[in-house]
Amino acid sequence: MRPIRLPARLSTLFIGLGLLAGCAALQGPAPDREMTVSLGTATPGGGFPVYGNAVVRTVAQTDPRLHVAARNTRGSLENIPLLESGQLDFALVQGEAAHQAWNGIGRPPAKLAIVAAMYSTPGMFVVRADSPLRSINDLRGKRVAFGARSSGLVLLAQYTLEGLGLDMERDFRAVFLERAGDGPAMVASGQVDALWGGGSSWPGFTAVANAAAGARFIVPDAGERARILARHAFLKPLTLPANSFKGQGQPLQSVGSWSFILARPDRNEEQAYRLARALHRGEQLIAGILPQARETTAANTLRAAPAPHLLHPGALRYLTEAGVRR
Repeated sequence: MRPIRLPARLSTLFIGLGLLAGCAALQGPAPDREMTVSLGTATPGGGFPVYGNAVVRTVAQTDPRLHVAARNTRGSLENIPLLESGQLDFALVQGEAAHQAWNGIGRPPAKLAIVAAMYSTPGMFVVRADSPLRSINDLRGKRVAFGARSSGLVLLAQYTLEGLGLDMERDFRAVFLERAGDGPAMVASGQVDALWGGGSSWPGFTAVANAAAGARFIVPDAGERARILARHAFLKPLTLPANSFKGQGQPLQSVGSWSFILARPDRNEEQAYRLARALHRGEQLIAGILPQARETTAANTLRAAPAPHLLHPGALRYLTEAGVRR
């Protein structure tokens, strides 16, 4: 067979392409492209905006070409439809809100996936240290600020109280807030008798504990926890470590769930991969910015997912690369 002779110009082109490919191989993979993504948080004064700021600062150091733009929203119950409609790339969603969305409780099932586990949230009430109120039963008929209606923490309160046969609006003088940050001052001034919240770095608890009157926390007792968990098996027994807040010398046992960074599973896989990678490469950084975020680890992301199929393909890609296994 006679050899095929290419025209001189075409031969030169192929040689040039080969040289370019060789140079690229020597230089390694192309650098990550620059991208900006949005992250929905919640109302000012709550825990989600504080966590969102920690995410922004961490990613800026671990992946400078990935820009996270945090956006205040009304909380978990608004973040879910904003994700579904594509108005947000990522959002912080409290565990109970995620549970309802995935399981189609009160709405059609949502196709949302976990990019990272944020932190666990044991729910509880806080009162002034000089308050005579010492149990959930003592709070019945009292003025309790439960937070912003669209907050996932309100859902946690609802499930917790339902487990005890209680209703927040029937059995308490419920107060719902426009901004999560308004609650601590209402406790300090006596406008409300108690404030509901959750988590080891929750700003509302910090503000009440640091006020002149100090703070005392009210959690379900052992029998109450058993009743709640029997009624709502998706909740978990969780512990608030001792000294999470000023004057809180003992660990506190309660119930709650994990909060997550969620995204649509059909949304840009590269974005989810980059965010998961940046967060988990910066686990020590984010923990240093916000103590509660020490729970934001690759291992916890895998462990906290209610089911493996709920992990975002981009996050799963990073976890597989990192060798993280259950």
